[in-house]
Amino acid sequence: MKPLLLIAGPCAIESREVVMQTAERLREVCDKLGLRLYFKSSFDKANRTSASARGIGIDEGLKILSEVKSAFGLPILTDVHESWQCKPVSEVADVLQIPAFLSRQTDLLQAAARTGRIVNVKKGQFMAPWDMGGAISKIRAVNAEADIWLTERGSSFGYGRLVVDMTALIEMRRFGCPVIFDATHAVQQPSSQQGITGGNREMVPHLMRAALAVGVDGLFLEVHPRPEEAISDAANQVRLDDIETILTQAKQVYELTQSL
Repeated sequence: MKPLLLIAGPCAIESREVVMQTAERLREVCDKLGLRLYFKSSFDKANRTSASARGIGIDEGLKILSEVKSAFGLPILTDVHESWQCKPVSEVADVLQIPAFLSRQTDLLQAAARTGRIVNVKKGQFMAPWDMGGAISKIRAVNAEADIWLTERGSSFGYGRLVVDMTALIEMRRFGCPVIFDATHAVQQPSSQQGITGGNREMVPHLMRAALAVGVDGLFLEVHPRPEEAISDAANQVRLDDIETILTQAKQVYELTQSL
């Protein structure tokens, strides 16, 4: 049985201090529990609801992610928003992530595939799970051997709401790619707070356990030492102090499901 895969870290790279503190603790907990950790944080939040803080920028962001990689021996996952970013990002990141809103952008998908890195495609909130076959075919058209991950993060349900259809996890696994469940973005409430995205982090462990029971290959959790101070996803990031309890539960459910 493969260990559970975890993608985790602060939503945005706000400072070196926050990133290094989070990476150190995540590494400690994952080593203790025997989980495979990919550290995630974004140098740019290009799809913000309003013109608010976006992040530290690509140059400084990649420097900090490089430091995480060398200091803690962790593989790195981060977002790309434009095709030109793929090459420089691939020199640091082991996984290039395609944001949900860009999951149908052909040029971006193919530029990421050409780097030879793993490509993690987040399913658009507007897409059916079987529509992810289109993203896979675009990537395979330029790199037939590409390693592709698919991430579920909920579907739009009216205004300001997301729901998670657990059968989508089953549908996406039929493509033969590892399927990740994003438990923190799944509890977002888009544009629900006067132009700011809200959320409910209390629901993260519940949805996480449900997805693990259905069957997934990994989890995606955004984690922050002080979520209320975060520049993005403040309402749904998991508190760093709570991460060991949450991941202990995750491991138990994952191992039980794998044994069935």
